[in-house]
Amino acid sequence: MKHIEMILLCLAVLLCLTACCKDRNLVVLLPEPGGTTGQILVSNQGGSQLLQEPNMATTILSAQSAPKKPEPMGEQEIQETFGEALVALPSPPIHFILYFKTDTTEITNESRKLLAKVLPAIADHESIDVSVVGHTDRFGTRAYNYQLALERALLVQKMLLALGINPQFIEVTSHGEDNPLIQTADEVREPRNRRVEVVVR
Repeated sequence: MKHIEMILLCLAVLLCLTACCKDRNLVVLLPEPGGTTGQILVSNQGGSQLLQEPNMATTILSAQSAPKKPEPMGEQEIQETFGEALVALPSPPIHFILYFKTDTTEITNESRKLLAKVLPAIADHESIDVSVVGHTDRFGTRAYNYQLALERALLVQKMLLALGINPQFIEVTSHGEDNPLIQTADEVREPRNRRVEVVVR
């Protein structure tokens, strides 16, 4: 997901640059909100350039001319050129991971405390999009784990509703054992995979 968010951020910058530069296209690779930087390949009929350092920029004069050699773009120039577009970008999603006791829908005490932080995050983001996704480890059958993960997600949904969150804002799904945080063999108990992920967008 983080790579997708970074790509979307790069695309947003690319679109705003294309719109404001009549005689050229300018692409700048910006770091993610957490400080990490991915990479983006800029290519056309004339050639390509790989941007993989923060604030590196390349200019494209036409579809037939290769993108120019990447050069660093200063923070002030970035703000002067794209300040309004950057302010308009949505805040990055906030992720909460709530853990459960073995083979139950009983949330751990630490995760119960973390749940109280979800409501302020929704208020701060003015969010109307909250996903609640249930997961299990690989102990048990696939069908059983799907149902257990769904029950965990529904429990978290119920707790969020009790905090006053609008039910129309919440989407509940189950991934069962299919998307573990920690890869294990089948029939292995792994506490970090027994979880519900809440994403506030």
